[in-house]
Amino acid sequence: MGGAVVDDAPPGVKAPDGGWGWAVLVGGFVITGFSYAFPKAVSVFFKELIREFDVGYSDTAWISSILLAMLYGTGPLCSVMVNRFGCRPVMMVGGLFASLGMILASFATSIIHIYLCTGVITGLGLALNFQPSLIMLNRYFNEKRPLANGLAAAGSPVALCCLSPLGQVLQYQYGWRGGFLILGGLLLNCCACAALMRPLLPPKKSQDLELSDPAAVEMEKKPLPKKKLLDFSVFKDRGFVIYTLAASIMVLGLFVPPVFVVNYAKGLGNEDTKSALLLTILGFIDMFARPACGLLAGLKWVRPRVVYLFSFAIIFNGCTDLVGSQATDYTGLVIFCIFFGMSYGMVGALQFEVLMTIVGTEKFSSAIGLVLLMEAIAVLVGPPGAGRLLDYTHQYMHVFLLAGSEVVLSAFVIALGNFFFIKKKPNEPEAKLEMAVTAAERDGLNPGLEKEEGEEDEEGEEELKGKENGTAGNHKVEEDVVEVKENGSIEEEESTSI
Repeated sequence: MGGAVVDDAPPGVKAPDGGWGWAVLVGGFVITGFSYAFPKAVSVFFKELIREFDVGYSDTAWISSILLAMLYGTGPLCSVMVNRFGCRPVMMVGGLFASLGMILASFATSIIHIYLCTGVITGLGLALNFQPSLIMLNRYFNEKRPLANGLAAAGSPVALCCLSPLGQVLQYQYGWRGGFLILGGLLLNCCACAALMRPLLPPKKSQDLELSDPAAVEMEKKPLPKKKLLDFSVFKDRGFVIYTLAASIMVLGLFVPPVFVVNYAKGLGNEDTKSALLLTILGFIDMFARPACGLLAGLKWVRPRVVYLFSFAIIFNGCTDLVGSQATDYTGLVIFCIFFGMSYGMVGALQFEVLMTIVGTEKFSSAIGLVLLMEAIAVLVGPPGAGRLLDYTHQYMHVFLLAGSEVVLSAFVIALGNFFFIKKKPNEPEAKLEMAVTAAERDGLNPGLEKEEGEEDEEGEEELKGKENGTAGNHKVEEDVVEVKENGSIEEEESTSI
């Protein structure tokens, strides 16, 4: 099974849903902000780079493209690193790589050097931070996980609103080289966030119970099976396959509107400053939509149906693109950005929550790497494909129509696929009772049961007493799990009377 060798959550350890988990959430908030906002914040320096190296805008745009490609395309590599070394060491190395890339880029003498330093090295460093932060968030939160995912995802719009103005100030005060150097130092905060990712440890009470259990001691002596560095068995899960297919289609059009909306406004005759304000509006709405959606997804009657809420968010986003394509003035684009920010925030808050729900904690480290790899292909195809369509038609309406159609199609894929191909099998009462007894033994509700049953063969009288004690113990467990199997106590009473 794909799980971290170093800091994988021990079996039977419940997610704390708080405590140190809030520190992990803060680290995930910062890492998510850097990972998603940094490729956009670097674009502030493009004009200076064009003047410095005498290149075109399309040449400098490759910097952000390479950053995003590294963030998504190195997913399997990150999974292997996490499963081999653990989350915290990988994030420490990633923070150093992210900082080193920007520092080296400040001494660049050609645009190729910028590609290698900022694009490849910094992109790899951000990837080595982003994926492990999601894995640790999944381990520390269970009941409150939707809210935690929403709050962590809010780091993206918050960081974008901070990094873009900061980049402009740095460029004005120190030039692009000084700005790159300072941003490289700022990225060292990824190492501080990595230090917050403390591995989960079993409580001392559980450790003492395990040490006192001869069976547990015997199990420790046996060699553990070798864990897979990248678990491809997730592809046997139909839910994972449907999610991956839908996410890949969605990403084809999801990032297109934020890329083209500013130029859309300029094409309608608006000023540059007024057009750029649209992204600020979008980011401001997105900032509040993500935690609000996470709070909604955590409600008891919503969480079991979170896949359908995710489908609604995707359809909402796609329909916003379709309607926004008909905008003919600045007011229409402002309304579009408000609704797009809401739907975009909902998708951002729910996408990894749904994946965690589908594959579970053990396989999540491998699943997210494989999903990001598939999305990387779509990220590289989507915006350039939309650009080609714009060059051919010279109308932004067709670009937004294409993006909206792709996003809506992905919503139908995941919703209909989940409805028709993923059928939950009802657990049998015996299986439920067995699970409940296991949980009861783990919590120490009936610690003496195994010992009493082990003394059955010593004497005939002790055997009868042991059975009676065992029956009483089973009664106690069944009272605790009466909601799981209501007829258990009745069947036990009949066996006692016999």
